[in-house]
Amino acid sequence: MLEKLEKINKEETFSRRSLLLGTGKLAVGAAGIAVVSAGGLNLISKADAKETPMPWPYKKLNPEEVAEKAYNEWYRVYCGAAVISSIVNSLAKEIGEPYASFPVDSFVWMHGGEVGWGTMCGTEMGAAVVANLIAGPGVFKDGEKITNEVVQWYSDTELPMYTPKKPKITSEIPRSKSGSPLCHVSVGKWMKAADKGFWSPERKDRCARVTASVAAHTVKLLNDWKDGKFKSDLKLPAMTYNITAQHNCTDCYGGKVPEVNTKGNPAK
Repeated sequence: MLEKLEKINKEETFSRRSLLLGTGKLAVGAAGIAVVSAGGLNLISKADAKETPMPWPYKKLNPEEVAEKAYNEWYRVYCGAAVISSIVNSLAKEIGEPYASFPVDSFVWMHGGEVGWGTMCGTEMGAAVVANLIAGPGVFKDGEKITNEVVQWYSDTELPMYTPKKPKITSEIPRSKSGSPLCHVSVGKWMKAADKGFWSPERKDRCARVTASVAAHTVKLLNDWKDGKFKSDLKLPAMTYNITAQHNCTDCYGGKVPEVNTKGNPAK
């Protein structure tokens, strides 16, 4: 059996290095990354992979253009991945690598507050990925500070702010303030304000517009950071409340939970 495997390895058409070059030039992790090809499952070692250390290069972007991309991308990959896609693909066009090889679609799971669990809104998670790639990862580093600013802004702002150039839904999309970074609170309060069900076209377009709004705001913060103008005195929650949580828990555990609107549910 061992001799047979050695023979197969010698007869492989593609070397590990050529396979890497043909599948996106991206490798992560201490041991490497597994890649599926016509020849089977291959493990690419760090010796074969070229990693790009963070922070990644950044060129200032137009927030309006990024927002329009994010709006349209929501209908393909939903909230979190759309924020990432709109910024990363714009930078791929301006800079090239390493953005051109970034696996944007692998973040589709952010939809609905993580595969529909309604936790942190995917737009904020998408913004966090981009901010930490560009401004650098690490506790109290600029990438984390930008993330913190996005979360607070999302919670305090009446959203959506962005109106698409070519909206898929032409009816009025009202704004609402979530007072929370959580998807189910944000969506629930909007559904109550708009009197629309979760499965309605209006709710979907609302989330697409929120995605665009967050993408644009993230770009504005990154542009300020690039210009050396970004400053943040916003404390992390644990520094204020002595626990890793937001302080307005009564929105969920009190009498303020929006009553669920079941209009248009395909399962009903």
